[in-house]
Amino acid sequence: MIRVDRTVLILLAAGRSIRFGDTDKLEQEFLHKPLAFHVVTALEGVPFLGRIAVTSNTRLDFAARGYRVVPNDTPKGNLSSSIRLGVAAARELDPDAVLFALADMPRVTASLIHSLLDTADGPDSVVASSDGRHPRPPAVFGIDQCEALLALQGDYGAREMVRAGKHVVAPVNELIDIDTPEDLERLRALVRPIRDGAHQSD
Repeated sequence: MIRVDRTVLILLAAGRSIRFGDTDKLEQEFLHKPLAFHVVTALEGVPFLGRIAVTSNTRLDFAARGYRVVPNDTPKGNLSSSIRLGVAAARELDPDAVLFALADMPRVTASLIHSLLDTADGPDSVVASSDGRHPRPPAVFGIDQCEALLALQGDYGAREMVRAGKHVVAPVNELIDIDTPEDLERLRALVRPIRDGAHQSD
C-alpha cells in the first residue's frame, strides 16, 4: 500500500480537442458543470500530498480548486510532454508516488483511487485501472518509476509501463473518457435515464 498523503495527483488537462473543433472539450457542460471539473470534484476530498494540473489553452480555473497549474506550452503538446511536466513538478514535493488522472474522464471515483493505492506495494509499483480487458488511467507510479516517466516521448505516454504493471478492474462506466462530441452525447444519454428515474420516484 502507498499512502495517499504521500502521493501527488497529476491531472492531465492539456489534451488536444481536435474533434471538438474550436471549442475546449474540457469546458463542455455535463450535468451543470464543465466536463473537467467532475473528476476534480470527485477527488477533492482525497488528502493527496499535492495536486497538479497540466493544462493548455483553457479558461478553466484549476488553481481555484486547489491545483498548482503547470502549462504545457509545447506546440501541439503530446501526452508524454504533459507527463514529463507533471512529474517534474511533483518531484519538488518529495512524494512516494504520483497518480495520473485524466480531466476528460468524468466518472472516476475516489474509491477507485484508494483501490489503486491499496494495490501498490512499493516505490517501483505501477498500478492502473482496467475494464477487464484494457489497462488505462487513473494509474499510480511509485517514485522509482519517475526517471522512466521523464524519459517518455511521443503521444503514447506510459502505455507500455501501464500494460506491464498491475491492474485494478473497475466498472466500465467509471472509466469512460470523452474524445469526441459523440462520446459526450452517449454519456449524457447514459445518465439521463438514471436522473429521470430519480425524478419519478420523488
